[in-house]
Amino acid sequence: MSFEPELLLRAMFEAARKAADPAVCVPPFLPAAPVRKDGSWGRTIVVGAGKAAASMARAVELAWPEKNHDAPLEGLVVTRYGHDVPCDRIIVVEAAHPVPDSAGEKAAALILGKVQGLTADDLVLCLISGGGSALLALPAPGLTLADKQAVNQALLKSGANIAEMNCVRKHLSAIKGGRLAAAAAPAQVVSLLISDVPGDDPAVIASGPTVPDPTDFAEARAVLEKYAIDLPPAVAKHMAAAADETPKPGDPAFERTRTVMVAAPQMALEAAAKVARAAGVTPVILGDAIEGEAREVATVMAGIASQVRRHAQPAGVPCVLLSGGETTVTVRGKGRGGRNAEFLTALGVALDGAEGVWALAGDTDGIDGSEDNAGALLTPDSVARAAAKGVDAKACLADNDGYSFFQATGGLIMTGPTLTNVNDFRAILVL
Repeated sequence: MSFEPELLLRAMFEAARKAADPAVCVPPFLPAAPVRKDGSWGRTIVVGAGKAAASMARAVELAWPEKNHDAPLEGLVVTRYGHDVPCDRIIVVEAAHPVPDSAGEKAAALILGKVQGLTADDLVLCLISGGGSALLALPAPGLTLADKQAVNQALLKSGANIAEMNCVRKHLSAIKGGRLAAAAAPAQVVSLLISDVPGDDPAVIASGPTVPDPTDFAEARAVLEKYAIDLPPAVAKHMAAAADETPKPGDPAFERTRTVMVAAPQMALEAAAKVARAAGVTPVILGDAIEGEAREVATVMAGIASQVRRHAQPAGVPCVLLSGGETTVTVRGKGRGGRNAEFLTALGVALDGAEGVWALAGDTDGIDGSEDNAGALLTPDSVARAAAKGVDAKACLADNDGYSFFQATGGLIMTGPTLTNVNDFRAILVL
């Protein structure tokens, strides 16, 4: 073996992140600045939300002069605390994620105000990335931020997937679910998206503020009922009334909108696969849109790893099983850790010390859930080493405490905010 397993896994994770670096993926898709009939420049208003919003804004600023010379540029984007990137012409606001706060509410109101009153000679450039739904926290009329916070917290613990959560969020919002585009009409709206959702559906990414919403209040109510979410009285009244539906496909508000996917999970997986091939390891991409309970996905992945070792299927050793998407965790315990730590803890339990199997799982934004780690590294002896320190893997899994498990093994991966987000990256190296 001419490589170190840990170093190879880390190199693949880094390649996946770099494939979604806004400095690389945003400039090729910048639109031309608007020009009025008299030859003068129209206004270009940059707005956006997400964990990559500030780095995307900076990429726009740096590339703008080369494409649009001295065309004016202004705007405001909102990103998560700790994800700021200094910009010259675009204001960057930081707010809370995954549970919204007043800073996100104020930023969303300012963004909505900036796109109103524009003309057909103006351009709105919208920069959207994962996390934008919580950051664009502008409640629908009759609701408060506290109402949205209560529903959001309950959904995060429920096990609901991202499409289900964002269906509800759109119907509690004054800006999501296409409402931002409707407010910007008749200006041209160009949205550049970095996808963090399974399937890369623009209507789900950051709850689709600039695209038509195919869901309705009935579907949102069904999600709330499915997970038995206890609603604040104002939310229950709002959902029952269903008086202000989101704009749908075919609405005139979207006649001058264009949406471009500049980075997505598949691109990140392909970048990691290239690193594997260079090391003489066969990459097998299992899927870029894998969902489900993290511990259940881990059990399936352990079975595939076993199939590789025993039967050389779907590839012989050495190989790496790559996957992306967004698993969920139904929180029943009181431990710490995001879905990637949960996945790897469950994988370690399922593998039961199998020799020659290493794994890395992490969120490409650098934050696994609400902790300070991007993810973790599982080695063939992680469970045994933790046990030697008095930390039981099965007990940690039962308590949703993957963070403590990998803290004991020294397996936590700390990158800090990466300023991009194409969701989770999982690599299982079978030797």
